[in-house]
Amino acid sequence: MTLHHTALGTTGSRVVFLHGLFGQGKNWTQVAKQVAEKHQVLLVDLPHHGRSPWPERFDFVEAAAQVAELLPDGPATVVGHSLGGKVAMFLALMHPERVERLCVADISPVSYEASREFPGYISAMQAMDLTQVVQRSDADRLLEPAVPDTTVRSFLLQNLRRDPAAPGGWSWQMNLDVLGRDLPVISGWPEEQLAGRPPYDGPVLWLAGGRSDYVKPEYDAAMDRWFPRNRKVTIKDAGHWLHSERPDIFVEVLRQFLGD
Repeated sequence: MTLHHTALGTTGSRVVFLHGLFGQGKNWTQVAKQVAEKHQVLLVDLPHHGRSPWPERFDFVEAAAQVAELLPDGPATVVGHSLGGKVAMFLALMHPERVERLCVADISPVSYEASREFPGYISAMQAMDLTQVVQRSDADRLLEPAVPDTTVRSFLLQNLRRDPAAPGGWSWQMNLDVLGRDLPVISGWPEEQLAGRPPYDGPVLWLAGGRSDYVKPEYDAAMDRWFPRNRKVTIKDAGHWLHSERPDIFVEVLRQFLGD
């Protein structure tokens, strides 16, 4: 059940990158290549994503434990975006000895409404007739009515891979059935699983997209409770995918946090 991961860089301290929902470790490549100039980097595929295993359910405690298994030799800086940010926060709270410092990108330790756009994306991908796909442009055309935003559609279609064993020769690389069923868990913040856990006392960089609503002033109390040493930085001209929209600023702020 080891999570699939890719290593970059050969010297310096370790930095682990965790992607968001529907993503893959390689989504961090642009940022990670720059960080790898001075650090040993791991790009991780979370459970049910990329080339990582598909367990029976999505569970934050289990996901955090699987990431912790990749860090047997001491603590690392952990950077997580969206879903990956929640997994990173659970990792820091459940396995603080594995996390030297934490960067949480555009997510908060709160429950969000599961009725955002994600159920529609999953239903649209599940409904696609992959036997009609000869090349990727066919998949783009089939998904366009349900996902008209070109950027989002391109992001989702990164999960479509050639699979000779599948009908039509294509399959989804992520576990749509479990992700769809467990969206309430993924959207939530299961505090009951943290009962008795103390706050994480390491340094935390809390990055927010200025055009995103995933980090709101009313979420500050929850962040302060679990991560009292957090520092919030807002990238004003970025949305939820702040690391891909403004990688220059993201890398600059992250390097400062790493002490580069």
